[in-house]
Amino acid sequence: MTAPEDLSIGDIRPSGALTSQGAIPNTRRSQKEATRNRVIDAARELFDSQGYQGTTIREIARKAGVSVGSVFTTFASKGEILSQVMEDRLDGLYAELDQLVPNLRGSTADRLRSIFAIHFSFEARRTRLFLAHIAAAYDWTLPPSARPMGTNPKLIGCIRDCVIKGVAEGDVDPRLDPQEAVDLLIAAYVWIYRMAALNGADAAAMTDVMDRQIGLIATGLQPR
Repeated sequence: MTAPEDLSIGDIRPSGALTSQGAIPNTRRSQKEATRNRVIDAARELFDSQGYQGTTIREIARKAGVSVGSVFTTFASKGEILSQVMEDRLDGLYAELDQLVPNLRGSTADRLRSIFAIHFSFEARRTRLFLAHIAAAYDWTLPPSARPMGTNPKLIGCIRDCVIKGVAEGDVDPRLDPQEAVDLLIAAYVWIYRMAALNGADAAAMTDVMDRQIGLIATGLQPR
């Protein structure tokens, strides 16, 4: 074993300095990530049980076991927290849809019915959380960093691509603005969730209504 007196300062300092300088930032990053995860987990449960308006930042901090200041260090607003909760939750759904949607068969209306049926089935696992997501979309105080319901690029792109494919196949009017069709379909989808809020409707009941509404919309999409 080398005795301490046999080591020069040059032998010791570089190693110690690298350890010290590298460990502190890594520790801070780990702590920040841990705080972020605790806040998201706590917020998910509170939004699901109390709704968006009924949940406060202070309650999220308390449930997460962190300070209110720590929450605001990680997120700019309650709306941004909800956006991140939903984004994390939906990653898996859209990964599956990316594989499934290109293989859907039938008319444009049939493919749209399948897409929305998948969404209803997924959101039925946490219907109240999704209702909180919808409610936040009408909060006019949301900062630009929040991504409320209706702004999800994956959902918009999925529906838009389906409509554009319908134009190419000849069962959607080429004069149609695809974004208007997207807006109309998402509006119908969101409005149907009032059935869950008011009557506790399940995914099957809401899908049945959406299927009929897509039929009504599709009639207006047919070439003339």
